[in-house]
Amino acid sequence: MTAVRASTPPSTVGRGPRAGLLLLGVLLLGANLRAGITAVGPVLPQIEEQVGLSAFQASLLVSLPLVAFAAVSPFAPRLAERCGLERTLGSALAVLAVGIVLRSISGPGLIWVGTLLLGAAIAVLNVLIPSLIKRDWPQRIGPMTGLYQSVTALAAALASGLVVPIAGVVPSGWRFALGIWAGLAVIGVATLLPWILGTASVRAATPTATAHASGPDAAASPSAPVARPERARLPLRSPLAWQVSLFMGLQSTIYYTMITWLPAIQIANGASAVQAGWFHFAFQACGLVGTLFSAFVIPRLRAQSGLGIVLAGAGLVGMLGMLLLPGLSLLWALCAGFCTGGAIVLAMALFGLRTVDYHQAAGLSSMAQSLGYVLAALGPVVIGLVKDATGSWTLPLLLLAGVAVAQGVFVALAGRPRTIGG
Repeated sequence: MTAVRASTPPSTVGRGPRAGLLLLGVLLLGANLRAGITAVGPVLPQIEEQVGLSAFQASLLVSLPLVAFAAVSPFAPRLAERCGLERTLGSALAVLAVGIVLRSISGPGLIWVGTLLLGAAIAVLNVLIPSLIKRDWPQRIGPMTGLYQSVTALAAALASGLVVPIAGVVPSGWRFALGIWAGLAVIGVATLLPWILGTASVRAATPTATAHASGPDAAASPSAPVARPERARLPLRSPLAWQVSLFMGLQSTIYYTMITWLPAIQIANGASAVQAGWFHFAFQACGLVGTLFSAFVIPRLRAQSGLGIVLAGAGLVGMLGMLLLPGLSLLWALCAGFCTGGAIVLAMALFGLRTVDYHQAAGLSSMAQSLGYVLAALGPVVIGLVKDATGSWTLPLLLLAGVAVAQGVFVALAGRPRTIGG
């Protein structure tokens, strides 16, 4: 049994205002996944100076959301079972807004509390959005994943590109420049609210329904009893699940290491600070190209191994290029961005393509993101330590090249057309 189809049948959410509202809500969910994180890097020197952070504390601040991703991801499916999928997503957006605001307020420890809340909220969103897509667009997993990840990449690029100019023209500087992204989360909550209230009324009308009975079928037939579904479980005994999880972790390691260290690498390769900032923006922007490429190709493939190897190859070229031909730094940043932008779409799509229903998709998403973000959190720290120990970027870039090779190996395995238990 395969979860891939040559064509894309109509979405199970149907058409009309409610379907359009849910689609808009999914796009706003995607817009909130990275903007609150990628905006920090360009103003990190200002944060260090004003808050009085050491270099280690600054690196910990950058990695803390990833630690929260790993810690919270296993609990996201259970929250959705208890509270309902839409309500859990809306609540996560609200917590995200609170976290962003707290991070931007001057006060003892608030920057740490806000960052932790922000990371926990995004962890829930990361895990449950693929489950929502598997449930409501089961035959459009590739296009829908590419669509919301495109918005994610665009918002991330805008956040990293705009934060410094905004911080330079307002009295509160970086605090306001980071805090304004709470508005994006508030807009998301407002957009999802009618859907949340609608599914809540369905649950109230059908006491026998479980928390998962908030999908389109329940809304269409509110008086029909809904059988208790199988609960989402972590597929820890599945080799396929481990292959998907390791691919998720390795591609995330490259992305978050580049987000943290790419400007420093480019400066070491001869770029000015301003040029390094634009290279960072170009990395994010080319991630959008990779995102759109993967979204276009995935629905047309029965197996995704070849696509995954191409993306990993682009990452390998980027890492080796920065090492061997540093004068072409912009080109290598674009290669790395193409790799990471395309790989995250493929990873998220595999959560649906390698599972049989949205409960199983939630379990695989939870497992893969928990493991994946442990690796992603360690990546920037380990690379920074290796650079400090050796005094150059040679060994760190070689290590990242090795990560790209390993990424290619595991996506070749995970990309084969099969499902967990199938």
